[in-house]
Amino acid sequence: MQQIRTFINENKRYLLASFLIPFGIMALIYLTMGIYPGSSRSVLASDAFSQFSNFHASFRNAMLGKQSFFYTWNASIGLNYWALISYYLGGFFTPIVLLFPNQLMPDALYVITLLKIGSAGLAFWFYAKHTFKIGPWNHVALAVCYALMSFVTAHSELVMWLDAFIYLPLVIWGINRLLEKQKPTLLFVSYLLLFLSNYYMGFMIGVFSFLYFFLRVFGQWETGKKQILPYLGTSLLAGGASMVMILPMFLDLRSNGEALSEITKFKTEATGALDFFVKNMIGVYDTTKYGSIPFIYAGILPLVFVLFYFFTKQVALKDKLLHLVLFVVLIASFYIVPLNLFWHGMHAPNMFLFRYAFLLSFLLLMLAGYGWEQLTKDDHGLFLGLILTLIIAFSVAYGLIPKEQYTYLNVQSFLVTIVFLIVYLLLFSLYQLKLFTLKRFTVFLLLFVSCEMALNTHGMLMGILNDWNYASRSLYTAPHKPIKTLVNQAKSDADGFHRLENLDPISANDSINYDYSGVGLFSSIRNRNASGLLNKLGFRSRGTNLNIRYPNNTLLMDSLLGIEYNISKTDVQKYGFNRISEKDNYALYKNDYALPIAFLAPKESTKVQLTENDNLGNQTALFNSLTGLNETFFQFHPITVVSNKNTTISDSGTNTTFTEIEPNIAKEITWEVTVPAQSQAYLSLYPSDFGKLKSSNVTITVNGEQRKTQININGQYYNLGYYPEETTFQFTASFYGTPEVSFQNPQVLTLDTEAYSRTMNQLQKQSADLTVSNRKVKGSVDVEAAQQLVTTIPYDKGWSAKVNGKKVAIEAFQGGFVSIPLEAGTNKIVLSFLPQGFLIGLFLFISCIALFIFWQRWQRQKELKKD
Repeated sequence: MQQIRTFINENKRYLLASFLIPFGIMALIYLTMGIYPGSSRSVLASDAFSQFSNFHASFRNAMLGKQSFFYTWNASIGLNYWALISYYLGGFFTPIVLLFPNQLMPDALYVITLLKIGSAGLAFWFYAKHTFKIGPWNHVALAVCYALMSFVTAHSELVMWLDAFIYLPLVIWGINRLLEKQKPTLLFVSYLLLFLSNYYMGFMIGVFSFLYFFLRVFGQWETGKKQILPYLGTSLLAGGASMVMILPMFLDLRSNGEALSEITKFKTEATGALDFFVKNMIGVYDTTKYGSIPFIYAGILPLVFVLFYFFTKQVALKDKLLHLVLFVVLIASFYIVPLNLFWHGMHAPNMFLFRYAFLLSFLLLMLAGYGWEQLTKDDHGLFLGLILTLIIAFSVAYGLIPKEQYTYLNVQSFLVTIVFLIVYLLLFSLYQLKLFTLKRFTVFLLLFVSCEMALNTHGMLMGILNDWNYASRSLYTAPHKPIKTLVNQAKSDADGFHRLENLDPISANDSINYDYSGVGLFSSIRNRNASGLLNKLGFRSRGTNLNIRYPNNTLLMDSLLGIEYNISKTDVQKYGFNRISEKDNYALYKNDYALPIAFLAPKESTKVQLTENDNLGNQTALFNSLTGLNETFFQFHPITVVSNKNTTISDSGTNTTFTEIEPNIAKEITWEVTVPAQSQAYLSLYPSDFGKLKSSNVTITVNGEQRKTQININGQYYNLGYYPEETTFQFTASFYGTPEVSFQNPQVLTLDTEAYSRTMNQLQKQSADLTVSNRKVKGSVDVEAAQQLVTTIPYDKGWSAKVNGKKVAIEAFQGGFVSIPLEAGTNKIVLSFLPQGFLIGLFLFISCIALFIFWQRWQRQKELKKD
């Protein structure tokens, strides 16, 4: 402890500077851009934001015994929470959200973002301090470059990735300590915390560090080869201990993850020969969507020192070649698809491309540090020549750059880059001429490096603003109180487990943010079994099921999933939904026909075939099989165009296209339709080509009420209201966002509410009285003959079942819901959830840590005996 205090006292200025400079630069830019916490920014559309908000509620509920950390009912209709934690919430900064009330989650997330970026700078300072023999303020300068490299700031929205940048320098430092001092503890702890915080980024760093270790070993074979087994042992024990998170996650991904990506080409898209120069200019942001090139900028000055590292004679050729191998592997990976996919675990990323690019930035900074420590006064001529070389190289590259390919590169970025190179040229020249003292030179150097990184950071955040937009903080905080009030009212009103949905959602993850069970979800961790089934039943969840949305489905699905409550700003106009409460401009509606979480059904219902592209047919077949009835629920009706504005309508027979006449003005069409009595009416809009929709949206106006939705991510059936009598009425659709939209010919669909009522009444008679608590569902059911217990719990292999104390195999009803067979008589049912592999992972966590401690004590005793 005394050594630690002494170290801190001797280095506290540098410790504080390496943390506070990047922290302060980010905070200052947020403030000057008007996106400072407490002002106008929150990442409401971000799945990361929602998971931190959910952790706040989940932790509180867990402490109260209302929820388990293994399972959450708030993520869609139910989800493996342990797998979700492994990707989003594993970092030790996460508990900070508990210091904030839920309505201030935007502020909590910003504090965590700033702390992580500052901590990345601090971690790199520790690495630099113990690695590079340069001035202490030069260590700080490199730390600032690291913490504010383009990759970090351009991806600062993805707060769950930021932990990796803290551990990367510690892992490399740990490898150095193992090779140089035969001390593996830092490496073990760093690896363990890295893998526990985020397995995804941990994989990339693990591969990089593995390559780094063996390149170091080849460079010093006689001494290095003795550390191969200690390195492998340390890595395996750290990896084994992290299995408490990684094994359940891996098994979950195997069940719910996407298939490995196919290699269909050799070269990656959008990358070009001049990318390295373009993305090393100050403030260059293209996009974090598709079509981007890697973010590799880590400062202009480090580039000079990297060149110096390779040109100086003070560095052994062998070391240069070994580091060049690592450099070439990373550069090649940006261009060669198989290598690029390998770094991503053989799965193509969904936007945010080249997610391992930060490793090249780290490598550049590492080589810059090694180059810097070789710089002497005799080398200043070479060093200044290299700066001039870079000025010429950037100038030539800028002149050769095809403007049609690099449309985002502007002359300001080029000029600022050249200006800073000239500034560094002058600084080192003045120091060489002894016009600057070392102290003054060091201070000015750190100042200009910080200014350079601040300008680049501003460019990255402006890029995010233009690319994604920063939603207003008030979008979350303003509606929080009324929504939360009505959510709590629903909980007090309900008899037991229930689900709820907001028809005017703030984000796709409102159920997570406001602590209720719903349908909607946007998350990299999801239950594809359930989402795939719900997509067949009309809740849009296309492709890889990253998204599933509640709006625009039928009453049948409301009731099947137990959607007992709706929150809405306008009248829901749904049959069976009655207004029971209101708060500010929101109202709470209760569904009289909502089903419980489980009900009995004939065994034949498990054999019903559901198809991919007939959600109405699937709904009809499913409900008739569950009840044994033979109802006809749906009927289509022709519609007539009454008027249109700014629209050209073209009909190709099966498809209808609406094209704008004047650009950037809504396309508006008014139709008329006659619907029969006792009908719930819907407008059916199914896009002809989802790829052309982009962010196109539609606003439906009927009976004086309006509702706006995004076409490509929400369902097909737009509610037009309930009509107890035969009614002729008009409604309007206003399309905006793209020059044209095309649909399979729009029609009005009606649901026969009498058939619907009969069906729901029958299913309510078949309901099973089960109670939901934490990760268990319990109850007792009496049946006269063998039947199937069908639940609306998402199927997951982590669920297990006992009936009358005996284990029963869980079945996947229609591939997506938990179901079990029941025999005649009284059946006492217990469904329990425990993530697959958790117990094995927990055993490995304890045993691997114990083995490492035992190993280290044995090593120390062995060394003491030698002495």
